[in-house]
Amino acid sequence: MPPRLPLRKPLEALFKRNNATNFTCRRTLIAPPKPNSGPLMERRADRALPDMTPSKSWMITAPLFLAAMAVSTLAIFNYQKQNSSVVTSTMYSLRTNALAREILGDEVYFASKIPYIGGEINQLHGKIDVVYWVKGTRQQAKMRFKSHRPTRMGIFETTEWSLELEDGTLIDLLNATNTDPFVATPMEAKAIAAEA
Repeated sequence: MPPRLPLRKPLEALFKRNNATNFTCRRTLIAPPKPNSGPLMERRADRALPDMTPSKSWMITAPLFLAAMAVSTLAIFNYQKQNSSVVTSTMYSLRTNALAREILGDEVYFASKIPYIGGEINQLHGKIDVVYWVKGTRQQAKMRFKSHRPTRMGIFETTEWSLELEDGTLIDLLNATNTDPFVATPMEAKAIAAEA
């Protein structure tokens, strides 16, 4: 049987030589192509990249983005107010109120296709103050509705419900009829009292 030592040494030398060649392998950087230098036939991943020219496009796009976000936010909040129970209830009360129909006419609805609902609707803290334009077959007017809740578990009390015509005439719908169309019914009042 031949000794194993002579075979082991040439293999170790071969292994060491292969490792040495792996560590000494280096690649050179290729400069970027210059203008009018002809077609670029190949590109290497480790090539030097050209300097970037500073871009000021964000100075145009950033204000446009912020403006679009602001308009979208206002539109979403306005749509939420428009579909709230407060606005739909006041619109229904205008349609069924005799004095309001006498002033506005029939087919009472928002004055524009995309109405702006101004004011505050904060039912959690008991504050409601909304203003929006309505129109009928005769004329249009600005409707204002104010209501507040004096206690945490209390009932909302209407303080103002009026129409302001285009000529500035103010018509108080709440005191003209001596009835509050938004007052809770006796059954609702009992349910609220039972919860308190």
